[in-house]
Amino acid sequence: MKTIALVLIGSSLMAWTAAAHHSDAGLDMQTTVTLEGSVKEFFWRNPHVYFTIETIGANGAPMDWSIQMGSMISLSRAGWTRDSLAPGDRIAVSAHAAIGGRPYGLATAVKKEGAVELGGDFREPEVTVGAPTLEGKWMSKFSEVPRYEGGIDGFYLAHFQLTDKAARARADFDPLSAENPEAQCIGRPSPSMIVSSTRYPIQIQFNDDQQTITIRSQYWDEVRTVYMDGREHPSLDQRTPSGHSIGWWEGDTLVVDTRDFADHRSPYQIGVPSGAQKHVVERYRLLESGTRIAVEFMLEDPEYFVAPMTHSRELIHVPEIDMVPFNCDPEATRRFMTLGN
Repeated sequence: MKTIALVLIGSSLMAWTAAAHHSDAGLDMQTTVTLEGSVKEFFWRNPHVYFTIETIGANGAPMDWSIQMGSMISLSRAGWTRDSLAPGDRIAVSAHAAIGGRPYGLATAVKKEGAVELGGDFREPEVTVGAPTLEGKWMSKFSEVPRYEGGIDGFYLAHFQLTDKAARARADFDPLSAENPEAQCIGRPSPSMIVSSTRYPIQIQFNDDQQTITIRSQYWDEVRTVYMDGREHPSLDQRTPSGHSIGWWEGDTLVVDTRDFADHRSPYQIGVPSGAQKHVVERYRLLESGTRIAVEFMLEDPEYFVAPMTHSRELIHVPEIDMVPFNCDPEATRRFMTLGN
């Protein structure tokens, strides 16, 4: 093989792949393997970009490895495009391999033959201009959010106090099967949009009717209407995946109260379900001349949590970030199940 130039350094790539939709289940996250060969397929889709590399196995015969990366949205913000790899490209890959010998891995670094260098450090949003109100697009900075071992799994496990029912459900959950809702392109409702705001922006829109506010997340294309007209929540027989949101102002703070969530097998990625008693209260307040907002939420679900969970962070104004659709691809979102075959 000729000289191979670094495409994307490991720390940068892993920053975008650590929040995989099935977590790190079924992968050996303590060691890496190195693979060299030719690209057979580059699958530019959400929720994860994949490529297939043809290598030579221990028996001397060709072997295809399927390699997972982050979403095309997050990789785009690190400089990748749909043309970054093409069939026939010679590459070297470091990856966390599937436990049990399956030819499947989670990429930690990719090197490409020749002098062409792609990608780089993921680009954190920076303050450019303030907003006069909460209306606008907002993202949190990865460097300002506390890190947890295990990524999103670690975040939730550090905050949740599980009931016995929740612990049993988590132990019984098979993330590498169709039991995982994301195998059906079913995303994660609030408060996941806040937890994932380091990668995907949130947009707040004040509607012309002055009776509703729309809160949109690029993450799984979640869209909620917040009713500001003083109405109550409907009865529990009208539950929906994103719940029912009502809101009001407490001084300069927007309060959003959401109930009536439909049952969800794994809304937090870790196999803990949610049910009819799930309740989320979010608070949004403008800071620092409109360049930032303070966001906090309270999450409770007595069926699965012994006590409520609370979390807060700051998001910065990012008018330059495009709210391109997430557009979960059914073929891409089921591909991780090959780990369990």
